[in-house]
Amino acid sequence: MSGIIYPISVLGGLGLLFGVSLSLASKVFSVEIDPKVEKIRKVLPGANCGACGFPGCDGLASAIASGKAPVNGCSVGGKPVAEEVADIMGVNAADAIRYVATVLCQGDCNIAKEKYLYDGIRDCRAQNILAGGSKSCSYGCLGCGTCKDVCKFDAIDIVDGIAVIDKEKCVSCKACIDVCPKGIIELIPYEQEVVVRCKSNDPGKMVRSKCSIGCIGCQICVKNCPQDAFIFENNLAKIDYEKCINCGICKEKCPTKAIWSSLEKKKVAN
Repeated sequence: MSGIIYPISVLGGLGLLFGVSLSLASKVFSVEIDPKVEKIRKVLPGANCGACGFPGCDGLASAIASGKAPVNGCSVGGKPVAEEVADIMGVNAADAIRYVATVLCQGDCNIAKEKYLYDGIRDCRAQNILAGGSKSCSYGCLGCGTCKDVCKFDAIDIVDGIAVIDKEKCVSCKACIDVCPKGIIELIPYEQEVVVRCKSNDPGKMVRSKCSIGCIGCQICVKNCPQDAFIFENNLAKIDYEKCINCGICKEKCPTKAIWSSLEKKKVAN
């Protein structure tokens, strides 16, 4: 009988010892969790889509709580979630800037000239291998729709051979930016109404010979901007979005219409 009781007693004692040790270890080595993280995590939708750029909703909650991500970092949750998170963080949701992806090219098949007729795999990366693609402008959108294929939110369409992004659907996940071989897709503020939709660094004369709507580096926009919101580098005008007030003067003055504005659409709608 003692042969059975003894082993059971030893095992029971060891179990109790290990249990107490683990309990003490969990308290000694415990990592204190910011209560804001848990509150924010409960507010987030739990889609774990990765559109925010962080590893799931847990990663985003930690980033927001530590100040590494904005309160409107969850594009899926939209404004309602942003407002709840802002309340938890004690900030104004209106101060958080939402960004959306934009294709900086307007050279569609009716405007930009072609070097050759491409009849291969419908993938911009594959076409780009062949002498930089079929377009004469080496900075132009190739229009094969690779960005559209990787967009999980149905925010991209190919119109007249060029990618067009619906900013209302865009969640700024950067998938299109990462896959574009031309590097012509960038994030801009959602509220930005005026954009230089051209990335060409070619001299003006060369741009004109390839695309009628490209930036020719005339700097008329730079000279006429009342807010000094333009930067001119490598034959290309760029807008400093922090200074821009969306007045649209640059759009009106641009001789090639390389500067796009949604203000015209709003005027027509009204």
